[in-house]
Amino acid sequence: MPLPSEAPARATPILEMRAISKSFPGVRALNGVELSVRAGEVHALMGENGAGKSTLMKILSGAYTPDAGAVIRIDGQPVAIDGPLSAKRLGIAVIYQELSLSPNLTVAENIYLGREPRKGPIIDRAAMEKGCADILARLGASFRPTTPVADLSIAERQMVEIARAIHANARILVMDEPTTALSSRETDSLFALIKQLRADGLAIIYISHRMAEVYELSDRCSVLRDGSYVGTLERAELNAERLVKMMVGRDIAGFYTKDHDAGAAARGPVVLSVRDVADGRRVKGCSFDLHAGEVLAIAGLVGSGRTEFARLIFGAERRLAGAVELAGKTLDIRKPADAIAQGIVYLTEDRKAQGLFLDMSVGENVNLAVFKSDAAGGAVLDLARARDRAIGAIKALGIRVPGPHINVGALSGGNQQKVLLSRLLETKPKVLILDEPTRGVDVGAKSEIYKIIDELARSGAGVIVISSELPEVIGIADRVVVMREGVVMGEVGGGSGIAINQENIMALATGISARDAARQSA
Repeated sequence: MPLPSEAPARATPILEMRAISKSFPGVRALNGVELSVRAGEVHALMGENGAGKSTLMKILSGAYTPDAGAVIRIDGQPVAIDGPLSAKRLGIAVIYQELSLSPNLTVAENIYLGREPRKGPIIDRAAMEKGCADILARLGASFRPTTPVADLSIAERQMVEIARAIHANARILVMDEPTTALSSRETDSLFALIKQLRADGLAIIYISHRMAEVYELSDRCSVLRDGSYVGTLERAELNAERLVKMMVGRDIAGFYTKDHDAGAAARGPVVLSVRDVADGRRVKGCSFDLHAGEVLAIAGLVGSGRTEFARLIFGAERRLAGAVELAGKTLDIRKPADAIAQGIVYLTEDRKAQGLFLDMSVGENVNLAVFKSDAAGGAVLDLARARDRAIGAIKALGIRVPGPHINVGALSGGNQQKVLLSRLLETKPKVLILDEPTRGVDVGAKSEIYKIIDELARSGAGVIVISSELPEVIGIADRVVVMREGVVMGEVGGGSGIAINQENIMALATGISARDAARQSA
């Protein structure tokens, strides 16, 4: 219970945003949103991709100007934020998912960038190094002010961003998906630092799709949906069912969709047979069968070889041994184009670097795999047909975009993933390999992707899903093949006699045999 002396400080929020609206041509991104944040709290901001979180924070940081009628108060006083410099003067700092440091400069140079102390016309580097040493020590940094940022890990660079914000007297710190590129150990260190900053009185706005992080860190949580404010929950009120319902507008029941019937009597014949596939390094003689109309998950701990196995099947990596058969026919797959031509497609786990062309439009991305078929006489593209195809994909997959002319780079993660899926579907595949299909997307987009996977299975396609999220694997898979250190340890579900649950999957993933896993399950 707070001491009486603390009550007045907490009675007036350090930040209030009221009636915040923002419209772009053809899109109303925010509609009367509100947010109230206290000093000395971690305030989570949640919502689907496209809910308006980033737009709201860009208004707070001065990157966007809100529509008329908006009110922003700091310490109870109305303020005008007319640009990034104005926001910084008010004590507002934002640490984006893509860090904004200059890697060719030292830690001290980055912390002081634009505010360098001088002796006459010369930058006083000794003063810079001395001036940030205390802050780095307070944050527990193991690097020096003179260390080049290029030599730091992602977690250490994040610490430099925080040090820069504190050095600039930030009182309100926004952190946008800060753990995306961090290991579990680095994440633990970041959480300890956030808790320290909270104890020091900073107001921290924490944006994340990961509910476990929200439960651990947040004192309160505000939710946006479709550009509108839904509500704020106190820490004691936080639970998965309530948050999911606020974010997507429905209960968590039915979140994982599995309406297709892949029981032994219902599933089709073996569509893909993989035998003793190996690359001589990470994958060591792996095999499985996939039936038409079945969702088969490949699970395992990080480093188990799941992705490498999938890339060998698809021809993205060189296979040294083994065979791949499609509907009983042995395939000669030497490159991805060979697999695609035979009806096997692969959704990469890194959609931005390996899947999408972010500076191209939705329509161009959707049509990339089938542009050849649109060419009249081998030279002229049928642009009308390509446009109709893109519009059809937008409707079929529920891609939230005004039209096919919009650049893919401007879309949310979930909508980008659906664009990439639509491109694969245009090739009319018999087998789909989906590597981490819901990574980096919000709960609403996840639910929509699960529906697409279910519809593919119901249509008779064979679907392979590689996922690190066990609840996802358990929720959507008919069978699960479990890998460990490049070897298939066994399977659960289907006709194995072993139930699909977390205990049985983890038993196999950590080296316990399928028979022992079944005994544990009994």
